[in-house]
Amino acid sequence: MALHPDAFPQPARGMLEKYSTRVLPLTRSGNCTSHEAADIRRSWASGLSPGARAPEAAIAGLLLLAGCWEESHEVSQDIASQEGSYWHAIAHRIEPDAGNAGYWFRQVGAHPIFPELQREALEILTRTHPKWELKRAWDPFEFIDRCEEARRAPGSELERAVLAIQRAEWDLLFEWCALPPRDL
Repeated sequence: MALHPDAFPQPARGMLEKYSTRVLPLTRSGNCTSHEAADIRRSWASGLSPGARAPEAAIAGLLLLAGCWEESHEVSQDIASQEGSYWHAIAHRIEPDAGNAGYWFRQVGAHPIFPELQREALEILTRTHPKWELKRAWDPFEFIDRCEEARRAPGSELERAVLAIQRAEWDLLFEWCALPPRDL
């Protein structure tokens, strides 16, 4: 499932189009300027869909995709919800701090996007062919391990698969947070 920027009002749509092809890295980068982080916060304060499930969590996700790791971490750690914990876990996974990511995924528990993420991951693995068989249900702890493995194998099939799955995860969680409730 690719993110559909046209599902969002302006200025959010423009910002999503800007980041539509961005790859969420396996290791955090310092690509963000304070101006960019402020722009995201300002645009999203007024640009989310009415009735968004978790607007602050959506901002944490967009900051993360924009490369604003510190700002995303700051926002997500202050959100006492499953979604805030999920973005916090992803931030630590790409920090990389696998132990801390695992802690936050335990706080998340079973998230409603997991079944769709499992389906997307299966499709990605079918296309990329790494030597990896998923469990019957999405396992964020196994994914942490695969991300760790992929960091040690730049350019590998595994790295390509993990990056694609991580982006699918971002798209699913972002839409879950930023749009009104609906069936995934």
